[in-house]
Amino acid sequence: MVATTPDVTSAPPAERPARTWPWLLLGVFIVLLLGSAARWLEDVIPAAAKGTSLEKVAAAVEYPIYAIALGLIGNVIVYYTGLRERIADAVRTEFFIKTGLVLLGASINLSLIVKAAGPAILQALLLISSVFLIAWWLGGLLGLDEKLRALLSAAVSICGVSAAIAAAGAVRARREQLAYAASLVIIFALPSIFLLPWLADLLGLSPAVAGAWIGGNIDTTAAVTAAGALAGEQTLQIATIVKATQNALIGIVAVALTAYFAFKVEKTEDAERPACGSCGTGSRSSCSASSPRRPSAPGSSARSARPRRRRPSASSTTCAPGS
Repeated sequence: MVATTPDVTSAPPAERPARTWPWLLLGVFIVLLLGSAARWLEDVIPAAAKGTSLEKVAAAVEYPIYAIALGLIGNVIVYYTGLRERIADAVRTEFFIKTGLVLLGASINLSLIVKAAGPAILQALLLISSVFLIAWWLGGLLGLDEKLRALLSAAVSICGVSAAIAAAGAVRARREQLAYAASLVIIFALPSIFLLPWLADLLGLSPAVAGAWIGGNIDTTAAVTAAGALAGEQTLQIATIVKATQNALIGIVAVALTAYFAFKVEKTEDAERPACGSCGTGSRSSCSASSPRRPSAPGSSARSARPRRRRPSASSTTCAPGS
């Protein structure tokens, strides 16, 4: 009698919280509430600090700083209350950023776009080429992997995380490499939101020069928008035009990386595969010298050592006389 083991199935994975219309509306309400609170604080805090020692500081702080602070606080609250997964469909930061850029572009004067388009394209070509090549050379000097070099070079020269994602698809990078590049971009983008507008004001840069500097040197589009808003309305418009021009070149860089890795990197890796040390072939699986031999049965060596008797063929036999 054969004993059979019961069919044990693994437990089903935990289901994610259901996302329904009430949760979607709640998420939209939270986003609108935080945005309105940022604008409200921009008006209330300077009025409350008027006549005090903090009057100049309160007047210098604008709504992007309040928005960042309230966003971080709101993120912590929804995370620890378990609402983050339920309202995730409403809190789409990339969607809101791109929608805001479209609305901002619609509000920019067409003459300003025509005037700034030529210099923005020239700056984008020079900046992307020089920064990409310097980052690529520096990555090679530090001994980084080819794919990680491509991700970092694209991220710091074009538009941060979006460029890193496009480059990762082009070179088929690993997830951890994309995480490294994205983390590096965010680490440098956050302080740049406050540092570059302050330096532009300290150096006395004009709004056009400050906008070109902010739009060309801060990696992520969201950080460019926040820094430009801190520097002024005209600076924000110039920075947005410059950044949008750089973003348009993501496709060209992705195609160039795909071609380079297909015809240079991967081809070189195939050619440099180590040959078999026994027979000199390029594959160990086809090498008869390096393939393991099947052990012989006991006594087979003795039988193989004996000389084999040759069976006489029919043509070689002779008949005895009289037979």
